[in-house]
Amino acid sequence: MIEQHPTTLQKQHVLQRLLFFTFTLFLAVGIFALPASATGVYQMPQVSAGDSTWVIDEADAISRINEGKLSRTFQNLADNSGNEVRMAVIRRLDFGETIDSFADELFDTWFPTDEAKANQTLLILDTLTNNSAIRTGEAANAILSDEIAQSIVEDNIGIPVREGNKYNEAFLSASNRLGEILSGQPDPGAPVARDTLDVESTFTKAEETDTANSTIWVIGLLIAATVIPMLTYFFYVGFPGR
Repeated sequence: MIEQHPTTLQKQHVLQRLLFFTFTLFLAVGIFALPASATGVYQMPQVSAGDSTWVIDEADAISRINEGKLSRTFQNLADNSGNEVRMAVIRRLDFGETIDSFADELFDTWFPTDEAKANQTLLILDTLTNNSAIRTGEAANAILSDEIAQSIVEDNIGIPVREGNKYNEAFLSASNRLGEILSGQPDPGAPVARDTLDVESTFTKAEETDTANSTIWVIGLLIAATVIPMLTYFFYVGFPGR
């Protein structure tokens, strides 16, 4: 029996298929290796003064129960004082964006005039960097001083986040303090940091989790992109010396 070997044309056809298969795998590597999608201002839900949307959680950082608590607190505040507070949480910022530039742009987008801004307070957190920012309109700023606003960002939000990404605790703490002050009550003051273990080593950060998952996908798919085309080629063409 005469052994038939693949022709040059057949080999080229097989190699073309292998190259296409390899390209597809590398494309998949790029897709799976991408971190969580960045959020731009125009990807956020539209909110206007007087709307009953109080919490926008694009990062799934706040539990449904606590989101309900926050919404009730801010609805009662708006009904009783006319001051409105919104909290927004995103996973990560667009390239080149900072939490402050995002806060400025979102505040201007949601409340485009000084009149619309007047009684508004906006608190924003990016869970990838854990940076946060607060913006207030003129009337709200007359009650909520810049010093207190900064303390809310650094202490009410910052302390629970630094103690292990305790986002629910952070936003509940901030909402309680904002609710007291903007309703005309005395400032209850900032929370006190607790002495804890080294939270940097005991809690996994969002970016570390993203990086680990991406690395696993990349390694697995690169192995597949190398081994599978070789096995397929030898299957169709034959091993050397065969």
